[in-house]
Amino acid sequence: MSQPEMITVKTTVACSPAEAWHAFTTPEAIMAWNFASPDWQCPAARVDLRVGGKHWARMEAKDGSFGFDFTATYEAVDPPHVLALRLDDGRLARTVFEPGPDGTEVTTQFDPDPEASVEMQQGGWQAILDNYKRYAEAMTPKT
Repeated sequence: MSQPEMITVKTTVACSPAEAWHAFTTPEAIMAWNFASPDWQCPAARVDLRVGGKHWARMEAKDGSFGFDFTATYEAVDPPHVLALRLDDGRLARTVFEPGPDGTEVTTQFDPDPEASVEMQQGGWQAILDNYKRYAEAMTPKT
């Protein structure tokens, strides 16, 4: 079975696009949500939020058994609408923030990694986006 051209994950966050963008792009926020399961963590992140700027996030198992650096270069930075990253392995990840009736619709499309199953990639990225949603909604002031 061939891999799709792009994999899509999405969520709706009960906050404004500006609040959703802030929760998605600041290092402190990224460290709070950028992991797929409770036994993982993101203990450090750096963001140079400009076209040509670097994105770096350390992802590792809490027990120290495995870890890796998630690194990329920003190709598009249009707050609070579009953010695109070119991963260091050449793949593209593009996130769009669109106002919707229930908040902000956040959609990420990314090139699949040929070394991993589509299901595993989609599940992992969706789990991270679900963590992001929980974080962003918890950080948004209630009116």
